[in-house]
Amino acid sequence: MKSKIFLISLIFLFFSGCIGINSKGIFGTGVSIAFDPRSLGTQIDDSVMQKSLITRLILRDKSYLLSVSTKVLDGKIFLTGKVEDPEEKLQITKLAWETKGVRSVRNDIKIKEDFNFKQSVKDLLITAQLRTALTFNKQIKASNYQIDTYKKKIFIYGISLTVDERKKVIKEAKEILDVKDVIASIILVKDLRIQKN
Repeated sequence: MKSKIFLISLIFLFFSGCIGINSKGIFGTGVSIAFDPRSLGTQIDDSVMQKSLITRLILRDKSYLLSVSTKVLDGKIFLTGKVEDPEEKLQITKLAWETKGVRSVRNDIKIKEDFNFKQSVKDLLITAQLRTALTFNKQIKASNYQIDTYKKKIFIYGISLTVDERKKVIKEAKEILDVKDVIASIILVKDLRIQKN
């Protein structure tokens, strides 16, 4: 009997190291694996994605270990913390989008720098122009894209249905007046881990 309890405890300990018995969810509540709506396979995939992203963040800048937190749920990445400037925040978002198997990224990272109203208005205008152009282009599914602009650099993240759609999104961005650079992290649907049938 003691050997069965020991064996069960050992197996339990092994699996808890990979996935976690309890984890703090996005809202800070404990979630038990038994009540987690994700399958065990999805939980493992999410854990692998999270470890991969954390590793790449630390390789980029060791301070991210303490300043940036990540959570992955069903292929959706949630980022929180504080960084020095908006470009750093956007680069972290880009890294998150480049994680294999990602379905979406929610970046709630805060910036530690002073606010520049004039630059922020210009960036907001560029973002609004691109969002409008994508919305009115019938060959582009605008809701699939997240757009951020910082110092006239457009960062586009999202999922494209075709290679042609991806090219059109980038072309629309480059046609906006005053844009210095377009940094696109657009994944094709065929490259997704889980596809809708």
